[in-house]
Amino acid sequence: MERVYNFSAGPSVLPVSVLEKVQKDLVSFGNAGMSVMEMSHRSKEFEEIIQKCEALLREILEIPTNYKVLFLQGGASTQFSMVPLNLLKNFRSAAFINTGSWSKKAISEAKKYGDVKIIASSEDKNYSYIPKLEDLYIDPSIDYLHITSNNTIEGTKFSSFPITKAPLVADFSSNILSEPIDVSKFGLIYAGAQKNIGPAGLTIVIIRDDLIGHANTLCPTMLDYKTHVDASSLYNTPPTFSIYVSMLVLEWIKEQGGLKQIHENNLLKATLLYDFIDQSPLFSSPVEIESRSLMNIPFSTSSEEINKQFLVEASANGFVNLEGHRSVGGMRASIYNAMPVEGIEKLVQFMSQFEKKIVEVIES
Repeated sequence: MERVYNFSAGPSVLPVSVLEKVQKDLVSFGNAGMSVMEMSHRSKEFEEIIQKCEALLREILEIPTNYKVLFLQGGASTQFSMVPLNLLKNFRSAAFINTGSWSKKAISEAKKYGDVKIIASSEDKNYSYIPKLEDLYIDPSIDYLHITSNNTIEGTKFSSFPITKAPLVADFSSNILSEPIDVSKFGLIYAGAQKNIGPAGLTIVIIRDDLIGHANTLCPTMLDYKTHVDASSLYNTPPTFSIYVSMLVLEWIKEQGGLKQIHENNLLKATLLYDFIDQSPLFSSPVEIESRSLMNIPFSTSSEEINKQFLVEASANGFVNLEGHRSVGGMRASIYNAMPVEGIEKLVQFMSQFEKKIVEVIES
């Protein structure tokens, strides 16, 4: 069967060249005589894989030497608990900027372990914008400030980051590796792999050295960052196959020209789709222009029936997983790194044809 254009928010599209490499090595990786899926995480072969994966991530993101990189399980949802268990000192306080569904989940978990201060929110306008950071007061006594850098469901992103004396913690799950970032501005970054890094099952954590080793006494061993730092992410069996595929994706990113070129590609793709939506008499975007995500683009028509018709016809034409999140409805195109420009061009062409047909019916 011919490959479709997969606009899933995650697990999401992977580079075809990476999938072909996986296929080639699936039965026997290198000279190991076995698949990576069968390989001991204590083996020399896998140690080389995980070490190369970390080295590539450090190179591409320019991670400073005073940060540790961890390969964990449990997704961002487990990090919602791990962060406060490790960073809240004596059940003190953390601050949050509430920008959507995933921020709310992180806030809910943090409340179990200490005082939570919501210092800014876009809930008043259905999370259609990122709050202004200018003149935002951030109490220097807090243990950390948490943000969600890109909001997968709502389609918004931070274009700049808060300046704070307290550690800045960021959930980068849906836009990590989509553009260059200054890691040194953050105390801790975490991201589920299933958007821009690799398959589901792997979570990346990048944590500054001084934030390690201060876990709450109630913190389970498996949720203590120091446990995994001391064991080089091999305390227990890690998601070996996901780490292997992520290594290949990182090689692919480097081959594309690194994050500078990746960002230019993402800007081009997003601009193509936003420009069409903005001039469309049928489709519209709910997101304020200055807050728009490059990765997740929600859009809709004024009719639920037309939305349903669009999704059916889009799928029939090879454009799949365009449904908006169940909490907001409408449509959403997730256009992560591996989505080719051609996919956006063809989607826009299809949307234009659909729009012409619908508008003619409405006007007749």
